[in-house]
Amino acid sequence: MNVPDLIDDIKKNGVQPKHIEQMIELNKDNRRRMYNLYERYQAKQDAIPVFRHDPVKQYEDFETGGNVKRIDQFVNNKLNNAFDVEIVDTRVGYMHGVPIVYRDEDDEETKLIQQFSLMNNAPDKDSELGKMAAICGYAARIIYIDTEGNERIKNLKPYNVMFLGEDMSEPEYSLHYYPVRDESKQEDVWHAEFYDDTYYHTFVGGERSMHLRERKPHLSDYNPLFGVPNNEELIGDTERVLSLIDGYDRAISDASSEISQTRLAYLVLRGLGMDSDEIQDLQKSGAFELYDEKQDVKYLTKDVNDTMIENHLDRLEKNIMRFAKSVNFNSNEFNGNVPVIGMHLKLMALENKCITFERKMTAALRYQFKVLYSIWKRKNKRTGGDLDYLNVSFKWKRNIPVNKLEEAQVLSTLNGQISDSSRYDLSNLIEDAENEIEKMNDELVVTGNDDTGTDRQED
Repeated sequence: MNVPDLIDDIKKNGVQPKHIEQMIELNKDNRRRMYNLYERYQAKQDAIPVFRHDPVKQYEDFETGGNVKRIDQFVNNKLNNAFDVEIVDTRVGYMHGVPIVYRDEDDEETKLIQQFSLMNNAPDKDSELGKMAAICGYAARIIYIDTEGNERIKNLKPYNVMFLGEDMSEPEYSLHYYPVRDESKQEDVWHAEFYDDTYYHTFVGGERSMHLRERKPHLSDYNPLFGVPNNEELIGDTERVLSLIDGYDRAISDASSEISQTRLAYLVLRGLGMDSDEIQDLQKSGAFELYDEKQDVKYLTKDVNDTMIENHLDRLEKNIMRFAKSVNFNSNEFNGNVPVIGMHLKLMALENKCITFERKMTAALRYQFKVLYSIWKRKNKRTGGDLDYLNVSFKWKRNIPVNKLEEAQVLSTLNGQISDSSRYDLSNLIEDAENEIEKMNDELVVTGNDDTGTDRQED
C-alpha cells in the first residue's frame, strides 16, 4: 500500500495494527539510512568505511625464496577524518550559537513563552534539533504534558519517527516507534506510538504481529508530534560529499601506511652472501663488516611523491567544503583582521544553506506554538483576550565574530535615521532588540530622564 492509500484508509477506518506494520515497512530503508548517518557522526567504527578498508592486495602467488618475505601487507593504518562532524557542528554553531528570540505582540503572552522556554531549556533543544536535521535530513519534536501538568518539549531521534501528510512541519499523522526487549519471549519487539489531532495510540508487537495496547487523548487540538525538514529533499548536510570524505580517508590512510612501512623496508646486501645464522647474528649485533669497496648495505624504500599526495588531499578538502556549503575557519582565508563585508562573502555558501533551513525551522516552530497555544487555551492561561499563534515572531542572529568598533559606528550612524528596533536588529552586539529598548526605557525612568535626554520637570 502506498502512502496516499494508507492515509485514506486510516481516515476511513481508523488506525489499525496493520497500518502500523505498513508504516514500519515503508520507512525501513529510510530508517536504516538515517541511523547509519547518525552512527557515522558518532564515529562508530562499523559505520565508517575506512575502518573496513584494506589497501594492500594480498598476493597469494607471491614467490619468495630463502630469507625473503613480504612485509608491507602488515601495515594498514586506518585514519578517520571527521569532516562530516565538522560540517554539521560548524552549521549548528553558526546558526544556533545565538539563541532564537521568541516574542508575541502581547506582553502577557510573551511572558508565557519566556517561562515555557526557560522551563524547557529551549536554546539547547533548538540547537540539538538543528543538529539532528543536519545529520539525518530531518528532525522530530513532540509536545507533551508532564506529570506536574507543565507543557514540555522533547526531541526524538528522527530515524525512529515517520510522518504522513504533505508537510511534516504540520503532519496529519505521526508515528514514533523503537525496539524494546520482550524478556518473556527473549526477543526485540516494536513499541509504537501513533498520533493524530486528538489521540495517541500505543501499539506493541513484531513487524507482523502488532496489537493495540491503549488509546488516550493528548490534550491538544492538533498533532503534537511534528518534524523539521533540513531541506525539501530531506537529505543531510554531508550526504552529497560522503564519497569525497571516504576518498580523503583512504588517501591519508594509505599515505600514513607508506610512511610506517619505511621502518619495515627491505635490507639490500650487495656483494655479500649471508646464511640464516649470519642474519640472526646481525640482528643481535646490528653491525656490518665490509671487506670490499664493491660491497654495500642499504635499505630499499619506495619513492613517495609527497607533493602529489598533498595536492590531492588539498583538492579533496576544498571540494568537500565547497559542495557541503561549509567553511574551514582554520584556513588561511580567515587569518588576520577580516573586514565585515569580506567575512560575509566568505560565509555566503554557508549562509545560503542556513537560510533554507531557517525558513523550514521557522515554519515548524510556528506550528509548535499553534499546538502550544491550543493547550494554553484549554488551561485558561490567558487572563484576557485571545491567544493567536500567528502573533509570535522569531528572530535569528548568526554567531560570527563581531568587530565591536565597526558595529558601534554603524549603530551611531543610523541613530535617528531608522527606528531603534530596526537599528538594533541590524547589530550583532544586541541579541534581543525589544528587550534592549525596554531596559533603556526602564533606565530613563530610574534616572528621571525622558527619551529626549532632558530632565523631567517636577510638578
